[in-house]
Amino acid sequence: MTAMSAAAPEIATGRARFASTERSSLYPMIVGAFVGVLLISNVGATKLIAFGPIITDGGAFLFPLAYVIGDVLSEVYGLRAARRAIVLGFVMLVIAAVTFLLVQVSPPADGYENQAAFEAVLGFVPRIVLASIAGYLVGQLLNAYVLVRIKERTAEKALWLRLIGSTVVGEFADTLVFCTIAFYGVITGAEFVNYVIVGYVYKTLLEVVLLPVTYPVIGWIKRREPSYGAVGD
Repeated sequence: MTAMSAAAPEIATGRARFASTERSSLYPMIVGAFVGVLLISNVGATKLIAFGPIITDGGAFLFPLAYVIGDVLSEVYGLRAARRAIVLGFVMLVIAAVTFLLVQVSPPADGYENQAAFEAVLGFVPRIVLASIAGYLVGQLLNAYVLVRIKERTAEKALWLRLIGSTVVGEFADTLVFCTIAFYGVITGAEFVNYVIVGYVYKTLLEVVLLPVTYPVIGWIKRREPSYGAVGD
């Protein structure tokens, strides 16, 4: 066993190549962006939005980027590193939910007139966060797992297949679980089916649209990680 393989045992798995997170300056920044996008999206998701017959929520503007960043983590750093980021996101979501709950139930100061408004918006966050935690864990873990497993078969080829294939699986699980926990009962019947289908199709198509951006970003990060590809097939 070489010094490199001992220090970074996940650099190569079968034919797949990854970078070590040890002493990486980029990995913490990417994880920070991942968690930030997740938290902002969950607050935005408290509002349902209708564009004609199309029903979605405010999280649709930013949440798909969480999957793009998740793809970057899985593709460059591997399944174990992606799982660490996912767990950190889970912890921060729990902290956000508890914080909003404590703020909501704390007695308002004299003259404070926005308690009802606060409860109407952020009072709904605990349910959103519960839905997001469940959908996020299932979806992101499936997304990372599928991407890495495909990479073990394709090595550095067919990046588009890994990105789209993992998104198709991960986003479906995430969207179905999230929509059911967050909004079932608030919207039902055909509107609920519409909400699930539109959310899933939108998030999946957005990743396809963002491929011209995701490709060079992944390539840029790989070139700046000295440990990437240090171990051959």
